[in-house]
Amino acid sequence: MKKKKKTQSRIERKHFYLFILPWIIGFLAFVLIPMIMSLCMSFTKWDLLTEPTWVGFKNYIRAFTEDPLFYQSLKVTFVYSLFSVPLGLIASLTVALLLNQITRSVKFFRTIYYLPVIVSGVAMMVLWAYIFNPQMGLLNQILKMFGINGPGWIYDSKWAMPSLIIMSLWNIGGTVIIWLAGLSGVDEQLYESARLDGASRWQQFINITLPTLSPTIFFNLVNGVIGALQTFNQAYIMTDGGPKNSTLFFNFYLWKKAFKDFEMGYASALAWVLFVIIMILTLLVFKWSSMWVYYESEGE
Repeated sequence: MKKKKKTQSRIERKHFYLFILPWIIGFLAFVLIPMIMSLCMSFTKWDLLTEPTWVGFKNYIRAFTEDPLFYQSLKVTFVYSLFSVPLGLIASLTVALLLNQITRSVKFFRTIYYLPVIVSGVAMMVLWAYIFNPQMGLLNQILKMFGINGPGWIYDSKWAMPSLIIMSLWNIGGTVIIWLAGLSGVDEQLYESARLDGASRWQQFINITLPTLSPTIFFNLVNGVIGALQTFNQAYIMTDGGPKNSTLFFNFYLWKKAFKDFEMGYASALAWVLFVIIMILTLLVFKWSSMWVYYESEGE
């Protein structure tokens, strides 16, 4: 009997490794090995055409001491993240709360809000480039109806960043669905008890909804920060980092160094700097979360 169990467990173990083998191969081939290679490459000078030359920490020293665009790209990325992430969280939560009140056609409205998420990134950028066009764009045409001369939007260095922050709201549909999933887990009895005690809607939101949604807030916050720090398409398709480097996102600057200037070693160093920044910020959010994230199992 014991031999049969051992044989069965071995077969199950073999099946387990067989089923996860495609993931292991993919992880090794497309994640781990490229990361190790890029780390080694960050200590070299390589133009893709000649043999790489070992330069040690010169690429990192150059980034922090000699390259002004390095700091400009970091500034642009942090400013964008600082405004787009909270704005996206607030807007998506507001929409989710409104959708949660709807009893009819809720699936229809959820689909409507989620549709922009599945639209091709290139198509979305082209659409918004037309909307932001100073002469023929939809936004300025609407402003003209009220006698207002609209700004240059993405073609003006002062308005380019606010334009992209506004555009980031286009993709809140995915976050809305996550909020709705979190809202479905709020115990209705808590609201009933609060109403019997005379609590207002705002008090119910602050004392019941937000604490219960804290794990969802944490999840959306981490995803939002990581996504914002890796912004690339907007600069690549719409602005080319301009005007006057006002939308020179770090990821786009990294790409330019790698595939336009053929400084693959320096670009690899920039990639690792970004990786460390994302890792530190994520760890800080995780550390901070222990102060405000409430899990239901903790209260049991």
